[in-house]
Amino acid sequence: MIILSRKVNETIVVGTVIEVTVLEILGERFKIGVDAPREVILARQELVDRVDARIGAGTGPDDTPLRQVQHEPCNKTISSRLG
Repeated sequence: MIILSRKVNETIVVGTVIEVTVLEILGERFKIGVDAPREVILARQELVDRVDARIGAGTGPDDTPLRQVQHEPCNKTISSRLG
């Protein structure tokens, strides 16, 4: 794992096609924007875990893990807590 410090409006580039930009920092929360190609799966880890658990328990719609499901175009904003 690499740990990077960024300020508001600073960007991290992942590979050659994914950009993660810090949009806002408010106390213990921050917002990031992710610009990635359509084929890149983007989801919060807790949602991936929840869907994978349902699929493993036989309660999901099929046997396709969330990591393999197509999604709408990125350019999404993700909020999270610091720490």
